[in-house]
Amino acid sequence: MKVAIFFGSKSDIDIMKGAANALKEFDIKYKAFIMSAHRVPEKLIKVLEDIEKEDYEVIIAGAGLAAHLPGIIASYTTLPVIGVPINGALDGLDSLYSMVQMPKPIPVATVGINNSYNSGMLAVEILALKYPEIKEKLIIYRKNMKEKFIKDNDLVEF
Repeated sequence: MKVAIFFGSKSDIDIMKGAANALKEFDIKYKAFIMSAHRVPEKLIKVLEDIEKEDYEVIIAGAGLAAHLPGIIASYTTLPVIGVPINGALDGLDSLYSMVQMPKPIPVATVGINNSYNSGMLAVEILALKYPEIKEKLIIYRKNMKEKFIKDNDLVEF
């Protein structure tokens, strides 16, 4: 099981690390690519062809401004694509709208602005449908998260 993480610029690395961190928690292999749908479209298409041959199962794509990268990727593959809108202009709303308003029938699942960690968690949930060991880890993760929340918030004193 492998996940490909794409983003358009080196400046996006800090934001997109969250996706990698979530995948690492579940021992899911990933590879990250700095790729531009506008500047190197031929290279993007070649990499997409390669990852499909290498049995990647989910793609995470972060983009800001016009945020075309996730949609372009989704148009070239049948793998599920999770978009991460990155704050660039208009507080990231332009990127968010670009992803969630994809035309039929090419969807891009989209998480919150700059929330790449959730993109990693959504990839985990998608993979948990196929891999029982990931599903079990996810169940334990959620159980531990709930217990920690209750412990941390059981008694509040002012």
